[in-house]
Amino acid sequence: MTISITVLDILKALFVIATIGALVVLAANWPNWLDLRVAMRYLRSRRSSRLLSLITVIAVGGVTVGVMALVIVLGVMNGMQNDLREKILVVNPHLRVLTYGEGLRLDDWGTVLGKVQRTPGVVAAAPFVLTQGLISAGHDYAEGVAVIGVEADTGTRAVTSLPHYFTKGDLTFHTTQPGVEGGIAIGTRLATKLSAYPGEIVTMVAPAGSQFNRSLGAFVPKYRRYEVTGLFETGMYDYDNSYVVMRRENAQDFAGLANAVTGLEVRLANPEQANAFGQQLESQLGYPYRALDWQLQNRSLFSALKLEKLAMGLVVFLICVVAAFNVVGTLTMVVRDKTREIGILLAMGMARNRIRRVFLIQGVFIGLTGTALGTVLGLIVGSSVNRGHLIPIDPSIYFIDHLPVLTNPLDALAVIAASLVIATLAPLYPSMQAARLDPVAAIRYE
Repeated sequence: MTISITVLDILKALFVIATIGALVVLAANWPNWLDLRVAMRYLRSRRSSRLLSLITVIAVGGVTVGVMALVIVLGVMNGMQNDLREKILVVNPHLRVLTYGEGLRLDDWGTVLGKVQRTPGVVAAAPFVLTQGLISAGHDYAEGVAVIGVEADTGTRAVTSLPHYFTKGDLTFHTTQPGVEGGIAIGTRLATKLSAYPGEIVTMVAPAGSQFNRSLGAFVPKYRRYEVTGLFETGMYDYDNSYVVMRRENAQDFAGLANAVTGLEVRLANPEQANAFGQQLESQLGYPYRALDWQLQNRSLFSALKLEKLAMGLVVFLICVVAAFNVVGTLTMVVRDKTREIGILLAMGMARNRIRRVFLIQGVFIGLTGTALGTVLGLIVGSSVNRGHLIPIDPSIYFIDHLPVLTNPLDALAVIAASLVIATLAPLYPSMQAARLDPVAAIRYE
């Protein structure tokens, strides 16, 4: 039996151990009213009892910056993962039912479609055609595109969310020009590149439509004319730049599939369970059918995003660790500065565990204040960046046109818990140092 332990599992175990230790420390040093008053007095400035000292402000600021940075970074990683998932599912369905073989065609798709639609958990299912082609708007320039054939629909029964991203037209492909073989919808970037807008005619060439000419001794491509009837803008560079959508019957003719289709696309009630549902559907349909879910198609991409989120979280978490050292340094300076006062308290009969408790309260106060400020500032900054699209990025490289920020409540709670654990453990050394002072030597301290 092999046990696989990942870095994340080790980090979780360490965090649980640290949390238990922090709770034990707090339980053993629960303060009373006098301890709180003394602790708050030591955090204030000598000149004004109403203001915090400079070193206290610096310590709180360090924790605030660390927590704020961690909240924003995790929000950015969650936002990119969520935005990328939504953009991928604009054209790609939750599940595709295909067949094995080089032909990549499904002949008895009507029978299979009925079985799939009757399966519990399936919201919608429809046949689709996927092929490649060349498109030209009558100029010298031609562009290679991915051609997708779908059922003509207004969007109410669509398997994907593509109908919601149309800026002009829809999936009915209603034509107005005579002499065309049908209507097509293209992305806004492709339309701008080709200068082809709704109402204009484009020419497309399909590799599968080529016919062998005996007199020429070569394959002669077959040209087809379509009218641009719709434009869509998904925000995903690849879709808007190189995708052409047409009626399924026209796509079958374009790809030379006759009555066959490439496969079936399926929308599920629970997209996160697409992998398990696909395996169940494969066993139900049997050979030669296979199911390809959206998570499997983009597994490497989302795995890289998860790893990057973990790495970025650990790097930024070091800011919180540095802030913890700042708290240690601050409380050590307070112990040095208040040595005579500590000696007087000890000489008056104050217990050593209460002296230790005073400095623990100071550390927890710094951690609580910095954590609260950092969390609030992180949520505000993240929300502002996300809503205002304040940080634009190149969609041709990163697939999205702005930096998205999505704060996960569980991530925010984890950041708060980690910061409080650090704030609880950081003052242990200075508090024990203060509790070990000799009253006589402390009173004589200059």
